[in-house]
Amino acid sequence: MTDLSQQSLDEYAEAAHAVEEAVGRRIAGQPELIRQTLVGLLAEGHILLEGVPGLGKTELVKAFAAAVGLRFGRVQFTPDLMPADVVGTQVLEEDDAGHRLFQYRPGPIFTNLLLADEINRATPKTQAALLEAMQERHVTVAGETRPLPRPFLVLATQNPIELEGTYPLPEAQLDRFLLKVGVNPPSATVLEEILRRTTGGTIPEVPRVADLETVAGMISATPQVPIASHLIRYVSLLVEATHPEGASPPPAVKRYVRWGASPRGGQAMVMAAKAAALIDGRPHVTAEDIRWAAVPALRHRLVLGYEATAEGVRPEVIIDEVIRSTDEPKSSIRGAP
Repeated sequence: MTDLSQQSLDEYAEAAHAVEEAVGRRIAGQPELIRQTLVGLLAEGHILLEGVPGLGKTELVKAFAAAVGLRFGRVQFTPDLMPADVVGTQVLEEDDAGHRLFQYRPGPIFTNLLLADEINRATPKTQAALLEAMQERHVTVAGETRPLPRPFLVLATQNPIELEGTYPLPEAQLDRFLLKVGVNPPSATVLEEILRRTTGGTIPEVPRVADLETVAGMISATPQVPIASHLIRYVSLLVEATHPEGASPPPAVKRYVRWGASPRGGQAMVMAAKAAALIDGRPHVTAEDIRWAAVPALRHRLVLGYEATAEGVRPEVIIDEVIRSTDEPKSSIRGAP
């Protein structure tokens, strides 16, 4: 599915909607959460899921693994978790002839979808081991480099309100997540549906609607989506507007932001916009795709000052102001979207 013909566009959108529908059987009333997670998957980018306990973050990841037929692994992060518990280690074994030798035992990271549950509970040393694998997509143990399977995605969860016994991820490591997806409490109507589904004795099954070959083809097709030069300029202006020392930052940025988004933020916006366009069956990126991708791509890349904390200002509010204050550049091609 690497040729962006009309047929491949239709196949991509059909497969994506089938995955959304399948996951929706398990995760009620969260279409935007499902869409953002799917976009991260199709852009082959790691996702940070943030929300208080009990909102279904783990079930979301398990539902995606079941729907797309990828291998699934889970690591429960705790303060005593060691890097070897994630990436694997060398163990001394004895063969049939009585010879002792070291054998490598792979860790749970050798999978397609890895759920890093409560990642902020592990020590920085263990976090760094995981995040290195996320960036390089291989691990090095005992001097030997071993590639990870493809696709390889980490979906990490963290609880934003519990600070005791946690080790918050540094900004440089947060930057390695393509998207940060907020998991919000359900409304009363959605909660009613959740209670119906989960307390009746039978939890809805998630049907398998795709396989590794299909997902790999969709991931390969995503970067090929064309994006106009004026929209690339638009992304650059949005990222620049998050920097308080930029050319003309919005008032909220000057007041509340210490450090703006990195170039990875722009890359994340473009890749998420491309995946969003394909899911909707469109052959090119629009400005609306970019604006939609801005919040999940940038919210974890802004370093806020004390004023923002004191006044309860969230990154989403600042990003909304950045979007409102940044004009979309005009296309140099007449009739271009």
